[in-house]
Amino acid sequence: MFKPLLVAAIIFISGCTTVVIDEYRRSDGELAEGDSVVILGRRHSSEYETEPDLIACVGRELHNPELGVNIIPEQDFVDLMYPWFEPRTAPMHVRSLDHLMENESVRERMETYGVKYIVWIDGSTETTASAGSISCTISTGGAGCFGFGTWDKESDYEAAVWDFRDRELSGKLSADAKGTSYMPAIVVPIPLIARVQNNACKGMALQLQQFLMPAVTPSS
Repeated sequence: MFKPLLVAAIIFISGCTTVVIDEYRRSDGELAEGDSVVILGRRHSSEYETEPDLIACVGRELHNPELGVNIIPEQDFVDLMYPWFEPRTAPMHVRSLDHLMENESVRERMETYGVKYIVWIDGSTETTASAGSISCTISTGGAGCFGFGTWDKESDYEAAVWDFRDRELSGKLSADAKGTSYMPAIVVPIPLIARVQNNACKGMALQLQQFLMPAVTPSS
């Protein structure tokens, strides 16, 4: 079962965001020298696609060669493995890796790049509600705006960690983030933005680091 590991309420001068991380772990991560990790976004749904900028953000936060975490950028990996990890052909279940590895070309490329873990992230960030209004006028005496607006955003992501070499699911993480942004306008609109997706990214990257490198104490 998922167990809540971290509940963080982060209040910024710009807006407020709440992030909740859950984790299900079947085995501890093991990264040796030369091993690589691939972070990929699921894009098979007709209703949404996991945003490339979220995947890039998690990869940047997690990439740390000094700690032994080497991340292969998503687009580089997809191009390298073309067409096997395109949205329509990518394996949906870890057991599909056995069939994929029967392809000698695919197996050789995965081994050349030292791929140990494939992390699939599925989900999206959406605007769930909005309220208020702002009106702006321009006259001979000048220009100005007046009003107040708010909007809520919610991120819902799940990461499945596949151990490529052992062909098994190592575990799953989920990151749920909510936040409200504000836009007061007295002459000039002042956006106070809640960085919902960015905070979901940082929370998931930190938990993935602890998942893949359990012996490493995370820096604050």
